[in-house]
Amino acid sequence: MVTKKVVIKNPTGLHLRPAGILCKEAMQFKSLITFKFKDNTANAKSVLSVLGACVKSGDEIEFICEGEDEEAALARLIEVVESGLGE
Repeated sequence: MVTKKVVIKNPTGLHLRPAGILCKEAMQFKSLITFKFKDNTANAKSVLSVLGACVKSGDEIEFICEGEDEEAALARLIEVVESGLGE
């Protein structure tokens, strides 16, 4: 299991479009990918779960990847978030 915290930089937070991009990237990996925000844990492969977390711009989330490709999954998701999730 690997974890890393990252700050959401895009101005609108994780609304529908960036949540979809995040999920699309997460689904390319076999590992279980979740993230923690406040007291909640969200499944990064589920758009509804990501939207339900209500993550805003400037919020910090912690990705948790567990499985055979966990290192690659974590690196890719951090890269996608830091690039602004397409915005």
